[in-house]
Amino acid sequence: MEHAARPVTVSDAEARKVAFGAFVGTALEWYDFFLFGTAASLVFNRLYFASNDPVVATSGAFASFAVGFLARPVGAVLFGHLGDRIGRRKCLIITVAMIGFVTGAIGLLPDFFSIGVAAPILLTLLRLLQGVAVGGEWGGAVTLAVEHAPKERRGRYAVMPQIGSPIGTLLSSGAFAAVALLPDESFDAWGWRLPFLAAFPLLAIAVWIRRRVEESPLFEQLLAEDELAGSPVRDVLVGAWRQLLVGAASTFLGVGGFYLITTFVISYGTEHLGMAKSTLLNATLVAAAVEIVVLVIGGRLAERYGPGRITLIGGLAAAVVAFPAFWLIDTTDSLLVILGVTAAVACLSIPYAVSGPLLADLFPAKLRYSGIALSANIAAIVSGFMPLLATASLTLSGGKSWTPALLLIVIALITASAGVLAPRLSLSTDEVVSK
Repeated sequence: MEHAARPVTVSDAEARKVAFGAFVGTALEWYDFFLFGTAASLVFNRLYFASNDPVVATSGAFASFAVGFLARPVGAVLFGHLGDRIGRRKCLIITVAMIGFVTGAIGLLPDFFSIGVAAPILLTLLRLLQGVAVGGEWGGAVTLAVEHAPKERRGRYAVMPQIGSPIGTLLSSGAFAAVALLPDESFDAWGWRLPFLAAFPLLAIAVWIRRRVEESPLFEQLLAEDELAGSPVRDVLVGAWRQLLVGAASTFLGVGGFYLITTFVISYGTEHLGMAKSTLLNATLVAAAVEIVVLVIGGRLAERYGPGRITLIGGLAAAVVAFPAFWLIDTTDSLLVILGVTAAVACLSIPYAVSGPLLADLFPAKLRYSGIALSANIAAIVSGFMPLLATASLTLSGGKSWTPALLLIVIALITASAGVLAPRLSLSTDEVVSK
């Protein structure tokens, strides 16, 4: 008998505490992960993948960036299984500690000019470990937040881990914007390392907060009633593969589209348009600030209209704004560039805001950690290659932006279609009610 026939009761205070804990840990995770993307555009192409051909150097840096996404499904499988077997909370403490240590280690890594080819190899290995940790982090954070939230208020609590993404962007872009003010020699010698080394003290804060968060009441009920799945990953792949594919499509725009309009645009603006890196970093900062507002509003709208409908609207909006956004970026005017990046990020953030409740409804509690983690990270495999693919597409268009704009439209329409299909495939029957 499905355990969800008996609702679990939690207090709003506990739901808020858990959501905040999920937010803090996820903000650190994305800070660490996004640092690599920014550094790939500004540092790693020159200091770790040094080449006389800037396209080759940038492609090498973006390839190492993409490796982190290839590793994320490994983390999803590993921590998804453990999260559905031993608990969500334990896995989240491991993932946040793991990524913090790895990111700090990148800040200590000698460059190509010091240790030769070992530098890009070690950098890529550290990126792999980053990917494994992130692969288990986001799915667990969303699962924990959702399973402490009353069903009618899932939107506002499940969006908290999502807000960790723009906060991570603000912190990482802000940190790089600050060190970018240094003279070029100082920036290359040691300045770029400071944002990575900051991961160590941030890690201590995140672990302390995560340790104070209670385990999911739905998981504890499953454990008490001996209803844990024996092989949750296999059960998702065999019995819920339709939900898995739709879940992956629903997250594609929020991940792949985001990296296309941030990581790729930073490289495109500096390498092809001759823009100052500070202008593009500022555009990313403004967009991240606006994204927070969009996420909060989107979470509330999901409670009223349903996450599927909001996902559809966001996907269509991003498709409509794709070409105008790149036209604005191509002007190289600072204000118009900021407007273009911000408009695109705002639209793609609409479906990202409701990923938590949408994915939670696709999977029952005993498979939820695995289902959510696998969904997000299947999309991440392709998403990690978006900057590289967009860069390659410029050769087809003679350096013009219509090819990456078209790529953004394709991603947006895939996510929009998921918004239509998701409500028809729900497997969730569990319920959390407020005390």
